[in-house]
Amino acid sequence: MPSPVRPAAPALLHDLDALSRSSPQRRTLLRALLAGAAAPLAGCGGSIDVGLGSVGTSTSSSSSSSTSSSTCSVIPEETAGPYPADGSNANSNGVVNALTLTGVVRSDIRSSFAGASAVATGIPLTLTLQLVNAANSCANLAGYALYLWHCDRNGLYSLYDSTLLNEDYLRGVQVTDSNGQVSFTTIFPGCYAGRMPHIHFEIYPSLSSAVSAAYKMRTSQLTFPLTTINEAYATSLYSTSAANLSGMSFAADTVFSDGTSLQMASVSGSASSGYTASLVVAIST
Repeated sequence: MPSPVRPAAPALLHDLDALSRSSPQRRTLLRALLAGAAAPLAGCGGSIDVGLGSVGTSTSSSSSSSTSSSTCSVIPEETAGPYPADGSNANSNGVVNALTLTGVVRSDIRSSFAGASAVATGIPLTLTLQLVNAANSCANLAGYALYLWHCDRNGLYSLYDSTLLNEDYLRGVQVTDSNGQVSFTTIFPGCYAGRMPHIHFEIYPSLSSAVSAAYKMRTSQLTFPLTTINEAYATSLYSTSAANLSGMSFAADTVFSDGTSLQMASVSGSASSGYTASLVVAIST
């Protein structure tokens, strides 16, 4: 199992984070600039993900079938944030990596696992992601691993909040099927002050490589239509998140301020019956 990757210099991380949250054109420039710097960074033990490719051998394949469109845009690279539990940072107990825990490969991520017992409560959400190859007419990508995580209905993250250090709910890994799809059963995410509701995910070239952030191909986030968010947060379960959301907007969000067109999930259902959501996620491989 790879050793935890040392972080890059704080100043460099700050500059890269600022660029990654800017316009799509500047993201493209960032990837181009870092392409030539990838080897030196690796030699220094850097852990910066620029969405340029994967580490290790991939056993994934591109299916002959594809989405209804032959043109798709690569989903923006985004920050993993402070709570990824992918071996790239630590909580108060030390380096935390949910990817190495027994039972992390699962479709229903509402309960804790690997000996923990708490269950996240909230409005049921079934989320399907379809991974496609923007470099090959949007062909479906089979055999890739997606690690997904998000906060609970109160805006708290398992393994990081002081009350949840020994719980690991709302985290899980799935492998894309022949249609490039993975499906997770979870709850509608809450939010914390300063961010719109969102779900994080990392893409890995295979299940065997999904053991550390060092091997991820891409990191991104998705969100939901404001009408859905407002409906969900009007329920008593989400009163804390409703307060956290007050005064926020997509335009003010540090990640989504440059647009949400490629990260906005399609949603059906209701707060009373639960939601079903989907998103096509394009990468270039």
